[in-house]
Amino acid sequence: MEYAIIVAGGKGLRMGGDIPKQFLPLDGEPVLMHTIRRFREYSDALNIILVLPKAQHGYWEELCRKHNFDIVHCIAEGGETRFHSVKNGLALIPDGTTGTVGVHDGVRPFPATEVISRCYNMARTAKAVVPVVPVVDTIRHTYADGHSMTVPRNEYVLVQTPQVFDIGMLKEAYRQPYTDDFTDDASVMEHAGVNITLTEGNRENIKITTPFDMKTAEAIMNK
Repeated sequence: MEYAIIVAGGKGLRMGGDIPKQFLPLDGEPVLMHTIRRFREYSDALNIILVLPKAQHGYWEELCRKHNFDIVHCIAEGGETRFHSVKNGLALIPDGTTGTVGVHDGVRPFPATEVISRCYNMARTAKAVVPVVPVVDTIRHTYADGHSMTVPRNEYVLVQTPQVFDIGMLKEAYRQPYTDDFTDDASVMEHAGVNITLTEGNRENIKITTPFDMKTAEAIMNK
């Protein structure tokens, strides 16, 4: 079995508006619809679980009717943090289910289908796969006393989603108590002692969090 948990818990604060960023229009449709469509393009058999704050469920259903969006998916309730939201999504996968599950940010509408496919295929044996892209800017490490120093950028990568895992191993990892160190699903798995395998992502797979990101997304759509 293959599952995708698409997490969309944003409230739109960094966008400076009242509409959560996952619902902002991009080429005539909410960002979130573009994201879900990428995963359906990868596989018709993929089980899609969407995690949204409970207060947004009705609005999402209204948007689906308005845009005739009929891609089959289940909806889970968002939690206090991303960790708790993913945990709620995982709860919709029956215990004992074998296969792979990808976790993806709802406001990343441009994961390449070949990247999605590679992550799922690799996770069947590697168990924990994360797409990354190289760092192109110079990086400086800052210290509490105010000084800083350049660090070798070739030793660092930028992390993307979908992060894809063995279902049983991810469910077990999410039984750990929450800590602030859990910044993504890979960090949860690492805390449980699982090694992470990296694979090449795609540069267009941006996370939309600011108005500038939205302009970039529009440019990607229109290229």
